[in-house]
Amino acid sequence: MKQIVLKSLKDIFSKEVILFVIKIAFASFTLSLIFIWFFWGGLSAFIASYLSWIPWTWLQNSGAKVMTFALGYMIFIIMVSLLTSLYSERLVIKIAKKHYPTIPVVGSVDIQTSLFITLKSSLLFLLLFLLFIPFLFIPILGQIIMLYLWSILIKEPSVYDVGSLFISNKKELKAKTKKTTLLAMVASLFNYIPLLNAFTPIFAQILFLHHILGTMHTNKR
Repeated sequence: MKQIVLKSLKDIFSKEVILFVIKIAFASFTLSLIFIWFFWGGLSAFIASYLSWIPWTWLQNSGAKVMTFALGYMIFIIMVSLLTSLYSERLVIKIAKKHYPTIPVVGSVDIQTSLFITLKSSLLFLLLFLLFIPFLFIPILGQIIMLYLWSILIKEPSVYDVGSLFISNKKELKAKTKKTTLLAMVASLFNYIPLLNAFTPIFAQILFLHHILGTMHTNKR
């Protein structure tokens, strides 16, 4: 685990990855603003309705501001995750060839499948986020829950986007990606840091890359 994280940190701050993340972050921010602009009325009404059970008006207003900011932030994170899934294939292959030149690329990412998996994970994430909002304000427990929710957003898309490039056997891929929720939670730590949150999805993919290919490379020796 420690070696996987250290290798991934070296990769994520390479020139290629930083340039990729800057492009993804800019596009995600632009698309998030457009989305919020068009759906602001509906989002505001939903938030007001969601908080209507609170008996104090001042707390409703404060809660609405916090939730509006949080929801906008989550939309940005989802956009980053979505665009990373769609455009990271070449970068992932380049990193793989750098560390594991003897392991061939045996497949490619199907855009429709990747999009479906990412959207499914995003919807599940948003649903659970809304359900668990009251618990997120509990110190420590709230932060752990949030990390777990973020891991749901990136785990399955990362497994597909990386695994489909190097493993054609679905059973083998499933076996290699068991108990990887912790890796996804480690990647999600970036979401707590403004600006660096744009690194989360690609960091998750690099972590999964070293997790999956590291064992394959060892077995080939």
